[in-house]
Amino acid sequence: MLKRIEFAFGGMLLVTVVLLVAVASVSRAMGTPIIWSVEMAQLIFAWLCMLAADIAMQEDRHFGLQIVREVVSARTADLIEIFNIVVIIGFLAFLLYYAWGNMVLMHPRLVGAAQINASYIHASMVVGILLMIRTMVSQLIRRMRRREAN
Repeated sequence: MLKRIEFAFGGMLLVTVVLLVAVASVSRAMGTPIIWSVEMAQLIFAWLCMLAADIAMQEDRHFGLQIVREVVSARTADLIEIFNIVVIIGFLAFLLYYAWGNMVLMHPRLVGAAQINASYIHASMVVGILLMIRTMVSQLIRRMRRREAN
């Protein structure tokens, strides 16, 4: 269910970016530009990218180990896959630490004409990394259970 909510939210963000860029383009052509449109498009696009990355990880589309699967036994490939997931979780935890610090650091800064706190853009990294950690932990549990069943 969470995947469907993320997918729907991502779709809404994509439609919003497209509509915002279209309206801003038309208004600029008519001589009355929307000065905050670029900042809002950046904000929405950052959130969209992080949601898309998590959805890709949920579907195992981030990257694959197919070459390894063809060279080694299934049992060894499963162990390598589990190790890979653990490394990814560790890397995401490392990134989360710095993303949080960056978000806090950027809060006092205001973005362009919109005058919104830059932390709203940088919060997308924190939320996206948390979503990806959740995804990778669930994949790790699923693979461990599958390995135990075999």
